[in-house]
Amino acid sequence: MRKDGSVGGAMGGGGGAAGVAPFSFSCLDMKPFIATLVALTLVMAFWQLQPYESLLSARSCPITDPSTTNPISQKKLSAALTASIADIPPSPSQNLQPAPPSDPNKRVLRPYGSAAALFVQMGAYRGGSNTFAIVGLASKPTHVFGKPWFKCEWVSNNPNATTIRAKAYKMLPDWGYGRVYTVVVVNCTFSQVPNADNLGGKLLLYAYYSPSPRRYEKFLAMEETPGSYDKSRFHPPFKYDYLYCGSSLYGNLSASRIREWMAYHAYFFGPSSHFVFHDAGGVSPEVRKVLEPWVRAGRATVQDIRVQEEYDGYYYNQFLVVNDCLHRYRHAANWTFYFDVDEYIYLPDGNSLESVLAEFSNYTQFTIEQNPMSSKLCVQDPANNHSSEWGFEKLVFRNSITRVRRDRKYAIQARNAFATGVHMSENVVGKALHQTETKIRYYHYHDSINVLGEPCRELVPMPAGGNLTWFEKIPYVYDDSMKRIAGAVKRFEEETIGAIRV
Repeated sequence: MRKDGSVGGAMGGGGGAAGVAPFSFSCLDMKPFIATLVALTLVMAFWQLQPYESLLSARSCPITDPSTTNPISQKKLSAALTASIADIPPSPSQNLQPAPPSDPNKRVLRPYGSAAALFVQMGAYRGGSNTFAIVGLASKPTHVFGKPWFKCEWVSNNPNATTIRAKAYKMLPDWGYGRVYTVVVVNCTFSQVPNADNLGGKLLLYAYYSPSPRRYEKFLAMEETPGSYDKSRFHPPFKYDYLYCGSSLYGNLSASRIREWMAYHAYFFGPSSHFVFHDAGGVSPEVRKVLEPWVRAGRATVQDIRVQEEYDGYYYNQFLVVNDCLHRYRHAANWTFYFDVDEYIYLPDGNSLESVLAEFSNYTQFTIEQNPMSSKLCVQDPANNHSSEWGFEKLVFRNSITRVRRDRKYAIQARNAFATGVHMSENVVGKALHQTETKIRYYHYHDSINVLGEPCRELVPMPAGGNLTWFEKIPYVYDDSMKRIAGAVKRFEEETIGAIRV
């Protein structure tokens, strides 16, 4: 019987094959194997060296899109591959190893990225017959360490009219509070009346980087359409008696506190008033819900300024906001008020707003002293349901420390102002009045606007007449002046816009 291994039986016939070692090859067997290996190596090397285009020759088999039965053309696939390669960012070595200069002793500065903009425009407004204001942000280092300047140009739509120019006057109303960006108000006052023929035209602004006139940016600041110039709107009577310009609203604001603030001041200022709010991220759906009835009634405007967060300015760019509001509504009201949504204007001793402002009419602006209130303390009264009371109705403890400097807020006759600040303006024509505490004040409920729940966080007994209540080392006196007005404000709200549920 033949006894041979499986390998031997496979490789040859005869009993002698059983003595051959497994996987052994003769010289004749090795030559085809080596030739095949070399050929395969050459093919792979050639494949690696070929450009993409040569791989897509017309002689190759068509490539089919699996989603369709149509072949993908050579041009389309080549374009797709090229686009994919273009999307790949350059390697770091391309950025870090630029070509050396021809002269090794000539140093080269290579900028990467972008710095703060020379000018970021928010708004441009006509402020009178021959004057305009452009409000925006600019690189703070440029204005601190350099000498940028501006020039204005009016180009009429009338082809026969002459282009008029004027060197602009710039104002920096944030007084050094800016961060990467500072606020700039550019005033353009021309010797002639632009658009006097009412055919329309364009206001161009030239922004120069330095005293040299060679390097500048030129852009369209504003455009007036034919028939839009009306010089009567720059003189009284104005649309409103009182206008409120609010600072940037940000953070988690209490819709209840905003509702109370709006109802109170709509009642306080009367029907000939308007309120402008600036949403820097603080107008949540709940806050918008309580403001919307006033917007529909024509009493309020909410402007979305959330884009301001891209520009690093002071305190959510509030100086930018108040200056834009000043010029946007410069001729909209007799008086423009600047204060915050945790502050309530109050008239002591039975004063009326009309009589007080008539007394102040010879002044361009007046500042208002504050009554600082506790935003935590409330009277402990088991018989009273505090949850049904409004915030200013139950926060009745006033800080009694005297002879300390506290922030003031203000009102201004905007038509006499060229720029403004948060607490007052230094760019005005006319006088300012500061001794006003017997005529007008404001209650300040600091930190209450961000308390989303119950504002009463500390309950204390009703103090005996004239006694102080000490809390966190601060003496407080009981002051229910605002509490006594709450009923009238609630009735006014319901009669004006209906009941609101928060």
